[in-house]
Amino acid sequence: MQRIRLRYTKRGRLRFTSHRDFQRAFERALRRAEVPMAYSAGFTPHPKVSYANAAPTGTGSEAEFLEIALVEHRDPEKLRQLLDESLPTGLDIIDAVEARTSGLADRLTASVWELRLEGVRPEEAGHAVSVFLTAESVEVERRMKNGVRTFDTRAAVVSLEVTPPRADRPGDGPCAILRLVVRHVTPAVRPDDVLSGLRAVADLAPPVPAAVTRLAQGLFDEESGTVTDPLAPDREAATAGLKQAAGPAAAKAPEGAGSA
Repeated sequence: MQRIRLRYTKRGRLRFTSHRDFQRAFERALRRAEVPMAYSAGFTPHPKVSYANAAPTGTGSEAEFLEIALVEHRDPEKLRQLLDESLPTGLDIIDAVEARTSGLADRLTASVWELRLEGVRPEEAGHAVSVFLTAESVEVERRMKNGVRTFDTRAAVVSLEVTPPRADRPGDGPCAILRLVVRHVTPAVRPDDVLSGLRAVADLAPPVPAAVTRLAQGLFDEESGTVTDPLAPDREAATAGLKQAAGPAAAKAPEGAGSA
């Protein structure tokens, strides 16, 4: 059985696609692309697809991940192209690797988010960020399945800063852009929780809902303070395997082979 790990996006209007809607669209794409899927056992078999830490509905993302199991071997890049062509624009398959290591979900320990606050001046956002970061804790409330829960958002935030506005952004009004790095904890601290925290400690209230996009997610590197690519270990293992396979072949080549 071959396992393939995919990275996909949620862009434009398709950021409003729920996780269940994406599951249905992806399973249709698997059928259109004639992917030789492995199926679960039982009375209602389902294709073996493992989803990891999906972004909330309404947020865009450049870094969503899933894993599929196949009963026949396929080239990851060719499979990526077939699936990408079978999905609507906005749900784009942008990377594919053969799974050669375990624990993909364990490598998704942090996310990088961009929060666009239309109608908010950068200096106003900067003040609110400073107040948030100097606080020992910032408690917010969120309605969950078992009722309203209060939890701290500050401890999960690794960094939060105002970044320079883009030159090509639409509109002439003020727009503050925040870059947020947050650890994946329980309960999960989402970008809207951080925005609630900014409102609680500094009365920052954007006049329109923030446009939120996940830029990356992966293992948080404590030394560099960066979020690393979770598919990198699989690529490195594949490269090491190719070198190992090429070693004996090179050793068997006759002396002087390839020379004129």
